[in-house]
Amino acid sequence: MTAPRVRGAALLALAVLALVACGKRGSPVAPQLRLPRPVGDLSATARHDGIELAWTLPRRRVDNRPLFDPGVAKLYRTEDGGVGEPRAAMLVNDRVAGYTEVASFPLTGPAATPGSDNRITYTDRRNLTFGRRYTYVVTTSDTRGHVSAPSPRTSVTFIAAPEPPGTVRATPGEAEVRLTWQPPARLVDGTPITGPLVYEIARAADATASPAAVGRTAAGETAFVDRGMANDVTYHYTVRAIRTEGAATGTSAASAPVTATPVKTTPPAPASELAAIPSRGEVRLSWKPSPAGDVAAYLIYRAAPGGVFARVGSVRPPATTFVDRNVAPGRYRYAVTAQDTSTRGNESATSNEVTVTVP
Repeated sequence: MTAPRVRGAALLALAVLALVACGKRGSPVAPQLRLPRPVGDLSATARHDGIELAWTLPRRRVDNRPLFDPGVAKLYRTEDGGVGEPRAAMLVNDRVAGYTEVASFPLTGPAATPGSDNRITYTDRRNLTFGRRYTYVVTTSDTRGHVSAPSPRTSVTFIAAPEPPGTVRATPGEAEVRLTWQPPARLVDGTPITGPLVYEIARAADATASPAAVGRTAAGETAFVDRGMANDVTYHYTVRAIRTEGAATGTSAASAPVTATPVKTTPPAPASELAAIPSRGEVRLSWKPSPAGDVAAYLIYRAAPGGVFARVGSVRPPATTFVDRNVAPGRYRYAVTAQDTSTRGNESATSNEVTVTVP
């Protein structure tokens, strides 16, 4: 091979290597853009036995790329007397300076903490003192050690909560449940309660599910009506007492659970325009149906003149006719009622009466 050809081949090889190397490098990514997004919804609630923290784990990085490899979430706390602004939260060497780590949550693997909703709930019970203000932040890392910025701070003053309400009763009605209870007399530290309490009512439609809050009372009220419920469904209720002191709140443990099953008590509208045609040994009846949409059956009644009605048959909608057979000769009165689909089987008032003579 001549010298010019050798030089040309070498130059071509160098150009190919340069192109391959450029393809491997790609566009550089600023380190701060690789970080998981900070948690944005950290909340803290003072309970009877600690401070409940809850937050949603981020699903993306700062540059909006999906976070496929979450590593660990860490919860940090600091405390003070409640005067002035809480301590600022700054990340120094992948830790929040001036804060104490109180819990760590693995986000992948068999011991992973979050559920399907990507939420973490944790109750801090470590060395809490009534009257102190506790401030929390949380960070999230990926498996490569990139740690998010701290979440916004959330603070709560830990005060003694009331004991739970007593003697909770649930009385079912039509599409509603009325709850009543006795107010607690003491706080969990044994001191008496001096002011009115607010109450939070929680409900679940399944005994195995965690009740969710459905309402709160005004201060001092010890009754609540849960309306708009489905009839013939059993609901499970608990009640918590909430004490307020300045900007601080303390929430009691849940009361003993109670259950109630709303049931329909209003009968359907009656059938109308009942007509009867007698013939030898039988009477053919027809009527205009009830306008109610939940009629399960029409009940047919017969009586001798001056006697008491006795049920002689029934038909299911959409049928609006009935033949009363094997009827002895004589004079008879007939009426029809509508019965609904509820477990009570509410029965309407009677239709108009008709009187016939069977030959």
